[in-house]
Amino acid sequence: MNNFTDSDDDVFTGKEHTPIRNGAFDLKPEEKIEKIEKLFAEIMHTLGLDMMDDSLKDSPKRVAKMYVNEIFGGLLPENKPKISTFSNKYKYRQMLVEKDISMYSFCEHHFLPIIGKAHVAYISNGKVIGLSKINRIVDYYAKRPQVQERLTMQIADAMKEALGTKDVACIIDAKHLCVNCRGIKDEASSTITAELSGIFRTNPITRQEFLHYVGSK
Repeated sequence: MNNFTDSDDDVFTGKEHTPIRNGAFDLKPEEKIEKIEKLFAEIMHTLGLDMMDDSLKDSPKRVAKMYVNEIFGGLLPENKPKISTFSNKYKYRQMLVEKDISMYSFCEHHFLPIIGKAHVAYISNGKVIGLSKINRIVDYYAKRPQVQERLTMQIADAMKEALGTKDVACIIDAKHLCVNCRGIKDEASSTITAELSGIFRTNPITRQEFLHYVGSK
C-alpha cells in the first residue's frame, strides 16, 4: 500500500502527471539507495568496468544517493515544497513574472539531462506567493524523469493550486541532451513549451505582454 497522503496523491496521478506504479513509496529512501547501488554496480560490471578500481568502486553508492536524494528527489512526496501565500494587501493587480529560472531535469526516454530556463507568471486573485517558492516549485517537478510538456503543465497546475487562480502562465525553453549529444546530435536546437491559463489564454493583450517580458515572440 502506498504510504503517502491524499494531498500528495494528486501530484502523481492524472494524464498530466508523472506515471508512478502502485507501491512506489513502500521503500524508504535509504532502502532505495541500497537497492539502486547494487543494481548500478551490476550495470557497470556488465559494461566491463573493473569494480575494484579505486576510481570506480564507490561510484554505485554515489550514483544511488544522487538518484534518490538529488536529481530524482521530486519522486519523494515529502520533498514537495510547502507553499506559503500572503494577502495581496498592497492591491497589486498586474502580472508578476519570474523569468530565467534555472531548470535541470532528466528525459524519461534516455535518462539524459534537460537543461534550460523556466518563465512563470501569475495575476493575483487576492493572494501572492513568496518569490523563492516559485523557484522551488520548478525545481521539485523538474527533479523527476520528465517530458517537457508534462513538466510545464505540472508547474502551472501547482501555481494555480497554491494561489487559487487560473491566471497563470509557464514557458520552458530547454536543451535536451538526448537530441544534442546522441542520435541526430543537433547541438543548436532547443525546445519551447508553454502552458497558458485563464486570462493569459483568453486575452491576447495579456498574453503578448507576458511574452514580451520573457523575450519570446
